[in-house]
Amino acid sequence: MLFLPREEGQGLVEYALILVLVAVVVIAILTLLGPTIGNVFSNIITSI
Repeated sequence: MLFLPREEGQGLVEYALILVLVAVVVIAILTLLGPTIGNVFSNIITSI
């Protein structure tokens, strides 16, 4: 046990990967639903 593995940065990398995955999912959802959401806001603005 002279050389103990250093796992300090491993947690940070895992959190970064989770954040990247969440960002990709959010971008994909906004790309798919973006025009629909824009139309809803446009309809609300025109009806006011």
